[in-house]
Amino acid sequence: MLYPTITPRETGFLNVGSGHSIYWETCGDPQGKPALFLHGGPGGGCFADHRRLFDPARYNIVLFDQRGCGRSRFEERCAANTTQDLVDDIERLRILLGVAQWGLVLGGSWGATLALRYAQSHRAQVGALILRGVFSGRRSEVDWLYRFGASQLFPERWRLFQAAVEPARRGDLLAAYHDMLWNGAQADRIAAARSWCAWEGSLLTMAPRRGGFSSSDQHVLALAEIETHYFVNDCFLPEGELLRQAHVLEGLPGVIVQGRYDVVTPPTTAYELHCAWPGSKLEIVDDAGHATMEPGTLRKLIEASDEFAG
Repeated sequence: MLYPTITPRETGFLNVGSGHSIYWETCGDPQGKPALFLHGGPGGGCFADHRRLFDPARYNIVLFDQRGCGRSRFEERCAANTTQDLVDDIERLRILLGVAQWGLVLGGSWGATLALRYAQSHRAQVGALILRGVFSGRRSEVDWLYRFGASQLFPERWRLFQAAVEPARRGDLLAAYHDMLWNGAQADRIAAARSWCAWEGSLLTMAPRRGGFSSSDQHVLALAEIETHYFVNDCFLPEGELLRQAHVLEGLPGVIVQGRYDVVTPPTTAYELHCAWPGSKLEIVDDAGHATMEPGTLRKLIEASDEFAG
C-alpha cells in the first residue's frame, strides 16, 4: 500500500538556537502540494517509509527530525526542548523552505499532539490534518501507559518493565526511569533505555510482533530520555488544552485514524477530539493497534493522503 521507495530531493540542517540544529529533507514534486510529516515519540525520529505515505507525483513532502533525536544535532538533548520549541521549529522550517501554507500535516501519536498544537496556534498555515493514534498529553493518558491501565492487560510485560527498577521505587516508575536515564553510568542508562523502549514497543501492534525491541543505543537513548523529559513535565501543555481548543479547528478538513485495540493511546481520546472538532472524520480501524504500518491503519492513512492531494 505504501508508495514506492524514494530518496530525498534536498536535505539540510536548520539552526534553531540553544545548541540545536534540526535535520530536514524534501521529497517528491517541488511544485506539488506541501505535505509535512511529524514523527512520534517524542524523540522517535523519521524513517524512509514515512516518505511513502504520500504520492510523490502530487506532494512536495517535507520531513524533519525533532530536537535531540534522529539525525538532528544538539549540544544537550533536552535543553530548550519543549512543545512550544517544536511548534516554533515548524514555523522556522516553513519560512526557510518558502512554503506559504502546509497543504497537509500528518502526524501520529506524539506527532498528532504536535500537529494539533501547531494547527491551533497557526491555523492559517494548515490546509488539512491527518492524525493517527491520537495523544493529547493529558496526565490520564500518560498514567494509562506508565502507572495503571495497560499493565492490567499485559501483566507479564509490565513485570519486566518493573524489574529494571529497585522495589522501593516502583511506586512511580516514570520518575524512577527518568532518574535512571539522566544519572549514572552510560551502560546503566542504556539498559534503562532499552527496558523503557521494550515496554512501549511490545504494545504497538494488535498481533504480537516477533522478536524484541531492536535499535541502536543512540536511538533508544533519544527516545527514552526525551519521552521521560516530556512526560515528567506534563508534555509542557496545560492539562486538557488541546481538546479544549479543538473548536478553533472548525472548518479545517481533517481525518482521525485510530486503531480500535490501540493500548498505547486508547481510542477514547480520538473520539473526544472528533466530538470537539466540528467537521472532522473519525476512522476506527477494527483490526489494528497503535502502529502506523498495521494494514488497516496504513490503508486509511493512504486513502486520506490521496484524498487531500486533490
